[in-house]
Amino acid sequence: VQVVESGGGLVQPGGSLRLSCAVSGSIFSIYLVEWYRQAPGKQRELVAGITGAGGANYADSVKGRFTISRDNAKTTVYLQMNTLKPEDTAVYYCKFLRSWGQGTQVTVSS
Repeated sequence: VQVVESGGGLVQPGGSLRLSCAVSGSIFSIYLVEWYRQAPGKQRELVAGITGAGGANYADSVKGRFTISRDNAKTTVYLQMNTLKPEDTAVYYCKFLRSWGQGTQVTVSS
């Protein structure tokens, strides 16, 4: 299984980014996919997850600002991040089954 994240970058507070998580090498559509993040000096934390049926859950800190979605035909999961805050700065990781991607850096700063 290969998991590849993309879409990170530098954005000003209040801005938006969309992260992508492309998965290959496995049946995709029936499984949970999750986004985590890890800020410097902090533990990795769950940001959002989406089931094969499309059910989503979010960390309280991102509810109402982030939206997770999936395109099973493209075996890709997206994380739309709006109204970004400096505290959202972290490396964002995608997890599929027991596989992790390499992470993509998101920096929110003016």
